Amino acid sequence: MSEKEVDKPEMTDEEIRQMVAESDTGGRRPSGVVAKIIMGVALAWSLFQLWIASPLPFSLGFFVLNDTESRAIHLAVAMFLGYMLFPPLKTSPRAWIPVQDWVIGLLGAFCAAYLYIFYVQLAGRPGQPTTLDLVVAAGGLVFLLEVTRRVVGLPMAIMAILFIGYIFLGPYMPDMIAHKGASFSKAMSHLWLSTEGVFGVALGVSSGFVFLYVLFGALLDTGGAGNYFIKSALSLLGHMRGGPAKAAVVSSGLTGLISGSSIANVVTVGTFTIPLMKRVGYKPHVAGAVETAASVDGQIMPPVMGAAAFLMVEYVGIPYTQIIKHAALPAIMSYIALFYIVHLEACKANLKGIPREVVPPLMNRLVNFVMTISGVVILANIVYFGLGWIKNLAGPASVYIIAVLMLIAYIALLRYEARYPELHMEDPNSPILTLPQPGPTLKSGLHFLLPVAALIWNLMVEELSPALSAFWATVFLMFILVTQRPLSAFFRGREDIRAQADQGFADLKIGLTAGARNMIGVAIATSTAGIIVGTVTLTGIGLVLAEVVELISAGNLLLMLVMVAVASLILGMGVPTTANYIIVSSLMAPVVVELGAQSGLIVPLIAIHMFVFYFGIMADVTPPVGLAAYAAAGIAKTDPLLTGFTAFWYSIRTSVLPFMFIYNTQLLLIGINSVPEFIIVVVFAVIASLVFVAASQHWFLTRNTWPETIVLLLIAFSLFRPNFWMDMVYPPYSRVAATDLMQLIEKSPANESLRVWVEGEDINGKPVKKGMLLPLGEPGPATKRLDGFGLRLLPQGEQVDVLLVKFRSKAEKAGFQQGQKIIAMEVPNPRPAPEWMILPALAVLSVIVVLQRRRIAKGAPS
Repeated sequence: MSEKEVDKPEMTDEEIRQMVAESDTGGRRPSGVVAKIIMGVALAWSLFQLWIASPLPFSLGFFVLNDTESRAIHLAVAMFLGYMLFPPLKTSPRAWIPVQDWVIGLLGAFCAAYLYIFYVQLAGRPGQPTTLDLVVAAGGLVFLLEVTRRVVGLPMAIMAILFIGYIFLGPYMPDMIAHKGASFSKAMSHLWLSTEGVFGVALGVSSGFVFLYVLFGALLDTGGAGNYFIKSALSLLGHMRGGPAKAAVVSSGLTGLISGSSIANVVTVGTFTIPLMKRVGYKPHVAGAVETAASVDGQIMPPVMGAAAFLMVEYVGIPYTQIIKHAALPAIMSYIALFYIVHLEACKANLKGIPREVVPPLMNRLVNFVMTISGVVILANIVYFGLGWIKNLAGPASVYIIAVLMLIAYIALLRYEARYPELHMEDPNSPILTLPQPGPTLKSGLHFLLPVAALIWNLMVEELSPALSAFWATVFLMFILVTQRPLSAFFRGREDIRAQADQGFADLKIGLTAGARNMIGVAIATSTAGIIVGTVTLTGIGLVLAEVVELISAGNLLLMLVMVAVASLILGMGVPTTANYIIVSSLMAPVVVELGAQSGLIVPLIAIHMFVFYFGIMADVTPPVGLAAYAAAGIAKTDPLLTGFTAFWYSIRTSVLPFMFIYNTQLLLIGINSVPEFIIVVVFAVIASLVFVAASQHWFLTRNTWPETIVLLLIAFSLFRPNFWMDMVYPPYSRVAATDLMQLIEKSPANESLRVWVEGEDINGKPVKKGMLLPLGEPGPATKRLDGFGLRLLPQGEQVDVLLVKFRSKAEKAGFQQGQKIIAMEVPNPRPAPEWMILPALAVLSVIVVLQRRRIAKGAPS
C-alpha cells in the first residue's frame, strides 16, 4: 500500500470541513431566511438550556420545568434541527431544505414536545394511554429512528429496531432469550410516554449536563482558546525531536479538555500540526495516525470526557468530582505514552524539530520557563487560599467578592497581554516557518484559563452540581467573548473599538449556535439509546444476557472482559461513543460485576464503566470505519485504512489500561491511603506505560531484540500489577467463619470495608455464592455502622443472616438482598507490600538499558 501523498487525491479545506459537518453538525448549508430561522432555533436552544440550568426559574417563579418537561423540549429541538440540517441521502440537496423535511421535522418535534404540552393530562392517567397518546408515541418512535439514521447512522437505527422487535416477538424467540412479550399499548407507554425509555436517564443527562459543557467548549474555541493551545504547545515543544508531533499530542489533549468530538479535534488541531509533522520528516500516514490517536484520547481527558462522564454520575451513583479523580491517572498515562511513541518514531527516522527564529541563552530559557510555571502555580495558590479565606470570612457575600476579583484579574491579564503580539494561525504549508517564541506566546492568551479555572473551582472546591458549575463558568465565558476584542483593542491603542465590540457579539452568536449544532448528535444518540435501555427494563433481557455470558465464558472473568471489549469495539464502529457506552454498560456492566464477585474478584462498578467507556472510544480509530482516521488521512493526503491501522496500533497502549485497572484499581486512585503510596502508584504506572510503549514499538534506547521486547512486556506487566506476583507467594486474604463479624465491624477503623462471602439465590431461584464489600463508615457500635449502610444482620452461629435491606440504600445498590446469609469473611494476611516486586522488575530493566547502551556505543542507531 503506497504511502506517497501524490498517490492520493488531495482533499481541500472545504471538503474536510464538509466531512466534519456531515458527521457532527449537519451537512446542509441553507442561506437567506431559512438560515436565519435555523440560527434562531439553535440560539433559542442554547439560551433555553442556560435558563433551566440557572437559579433564575426558581428565583423568579417563572417557566419552572421538571426533568420530563425539559427533556421533551430538548429532544423536540434536536429532532427539528436534525431534520433541517442532516439530509436523508448523499444525493439530497445541501443548499436548501425540501418541503417534506420541514413537515417531518415539525411532526417529529411535536411528538417529542407532546410530553411537555400534555404533561398534566398524561400524569393524570399513568398506564392508561388514549388512542392519541399511542399514535403520537408510535409516530415519535418512527420519526426518531429516521432522524437517528440521518444524524447518528444506520447501524444505531437498526439496533433500536431490533430491540423494539424483541419486545413484541419475545414469545417466539428461542427458549434461552424468550419472554412473554408486551402489548402495543404497554410498549408505547414504556418507551415514549414514561421516563423508562426515550425520555430516561440518558436523555436527562444530555439535557441537564452535557449540553452546557459542549456549549462551554464551543464558546471557548470560538473565542480563540483552541488556537492559543496549539500555538503554546508548538512554541514549547516544536524545536524538539519530532517537535510538531509532540505539540500535536499536547495541543490535542488541551483541546480535548473543551471538545467532546474526536473528529472535530482532529480537524481543529490536525489542520495545523499534520502538515508540520510531514515537513520535519514524518510519513504522511504516521502524521495522520499521531493526530488521530491524540484527538481520540481527548475524550478520556477530564474534566469534560465527552458525555459519558455525566452518564457515569447517574449510572454509578458517585459525584462528578469522583469520576474526574478516577479518570485522571489513566488519561495522563495514555498521553505521556503517546508522547513517548512520537519520540520513538522520531528516533527511528532520525527526525529533527523546527528551528527557532531566536534561540535565547539557556539561563534566559530556564528563567522564562520557571517564571511561567511558577506564575501559574502562584496564581493557583492565590485563587485557592484567597478565595477560600474570603468564603470563610464573607459567607454568602463571598460570591460577589469573588466575581469582582475574577473581573479584575481578567482586565489585568488583558492589559498585560497587550504588551505581546496577538496570536494568528499561520499557514502550515508556507515555505518558511519558524517557531513562535514561548514566552510571548504563553503570555498572550492567559485570560483563556480563567473560565476553565472558574469551572474547576466550582466543581472541586465549591462542590456545586455539574450543571450549575458549567452555567456560571459559561456566563463568565460569554462575558469574556463579548468584551475581549474591544478591551484588547483599547489596551493596544487601536481605534476600531466599536467594530471589535460588534465582532465580540458576533462571536457570541457564533459560539451559541455552534454549541447547539454540536449537540444534535448527542441528543439524538442518547434518546435512541433510551429505546434499548427501555427494552432491557421491560423484557428483563439483562438477566438472560448474564446467563448467556456466563455460559460462553465459563465464569472466567478475563474471557468475559475480552467479550465486552470486542462487543464495544464492534458496536462502536457504527454507534457514537456516548450511545455505545449507554448500551454496553446497561447490558454488560452488571453482568461483569456479578460474575466477578462469584469468582472472588470484587470489581468496583466505576472500573467496569470506565472499561466500557475506553473501548467505546477505541472504536473511533478502529478500521475500517474510524471517522477520525478518515479526517486525518484527508488532511495528510494519505490512505485512510493505513492511517487507521497505524493509529490503532498506537492506541494499543490505551486498550491495555482498562484490563490493568480492573485487576489493579489503584490505577483509578481507589484504595490509596497515603501520599507516599499515591506517589509510588503514579510514578510506576507512568513508567509501566513507557516500558509497554517501548515493547510495542520495538524500540527502547535503540531497536529491541525480540527477547528484549518480550522481557519489556513482562516488566510493564509487573509494574502495572505488582500484586500478581506477590499473590503467588503470599495469598492476600484468608477466609474465616463469620462468627465474629459483629465484633470485627465494631473494632474496624473509620471508612474500612470488610470483605465477606454471601450465599443466596438469584432472581430465578438458583443458588449463588459471591464475594462482596461491606463499607462501615465512621466508628461506632456495629448496629449503627450497619444501619448507616442500610443493613440489619442477625448472627446465627457460624453464619450471619441478612434480616433487612433498606429501600434505595447503599446496601441495596451494592447487591445485598434480604434472606442472604454471610457465610465467611476474608481477613488480610500479614505480608510484605506488593510494591517490593517492583524492585526486581527495575533491576531487569536496568540490564536491558546496559545492553542497549553497549549496542549504541558500537554504532547502533539511537
